[in-house]
Amino acid sequence: MEQQKRRPWRRWIVLILMIVGCVLGGGLSLFGIQGVGIPAVQPEITVAAEKLIEEPLFNLGPLGDFYLVNTLPTLAVTILLVLWLAWATNRSLKKSAETDLVPRGVGNAMEAILEMLYNLTEGSAGKWTKLIFPWFATIMIYVLLANLLKLIPGFESIGVLHHAHGEGHAIQELGGGWANLLPAKLEEGGYILAPFFRGISVDLNFTASLAIIAVIAIQVIGFRAQGWGYLSKFLNTRRMFKVPFFGAMDFLVGLLELISELSKILSFAFRLFGNMFAGIVLVAIVAGLLGFISILPAMVMMFELFVGVIQAFVFGMLTMVFMAQATQGHGDEHSESH
Repeated sequence: MEQQKRRPWRRWIVLILMIVGCVLGGGLSLFGIQGVGIPAVQPEITVAAEKLIEEPLFNLGPLGDFYLVNTLPTLAVTILLVLWLAWATNRSLKKSAETDLVPRGVGNAMEAILEMLYNLTEGSAGKWTKLIFPWFATIMIYVLLANLLKLIPGFESIGVLHHAHGEGHAIQELGGGWANLLPAKLEEGGYILAPFFRGISVDLNFTASLAIIAVIAIQVIGFRAQGWGYLSKFLNTRRMFKVPFFGAMDFLVGLLELISELSKILSFAFRLFGNMFAGIVLVAIVAGLLGFISILPAMVMMFELFVGVIQAFVFGMLTMVFMAQATQGHGDEHSESH
């Protein structure tokens, strides 16, 4: 059989993209060739979400003013995306049920993903799989979409210009109310960019809210599985009067369990926030320093894609494992051994 000759056309595509990136970024000037010259501008790195409008939308009383920050539009987009994904999956499965029963497109992809997640839940939760699986799948898919959405071009790079309080960038007017930030920094009178969209995974308000929801769901599942006996995990007084010393030890262990349960909120929130925020800082620094070498920021973005998938999986798996543990009483193994 004649061996087919391999044609590495993919390498040529990568090479062309690298050359285009060098031309647009002005990197060819290093070799004495004048490029288009659109150098990357390192964005302002802030922990808090930026305000799109300086004036508050309304007042929340003792909680203070409510501002339109750039994570709220992203939150709306993620909700619409989840609703569209559910509608498209339902439509695809209905269409396949009416024809040849073979799922295709979005329905096929979602069926494979949900089947994998269901098998993971079944391996850990056993008979409580149907109770835990909706929470696990919903949280994991939503966090995954939130992490991947911020990798779309235009996120965190197109927005509203605000006057900088201190150092800012010079701007180049493009007409029609549009302007481009220039790398040159001004001590006073410059501008900073507040993007229209910012990834919600790098907003501590979102990660903390999701962590609170996950921890509350864990307690709800614990009560549904064990009833009021679930409280003995935190307030264990069964042996307090029979064996005072060991009863007191059990009571202290229960208090430690309560502290551990509350600390899950901090663990969930800061793990997701810290990893995703570190990715933004890394991409911003690499793009600002080596933006004219197009392949290097692209490699960092691939790493950010990997981190986004891993963090969604870790958040979902920890939630599922904690829910499975909440269905099991502390005294089950002890009573079975007796």
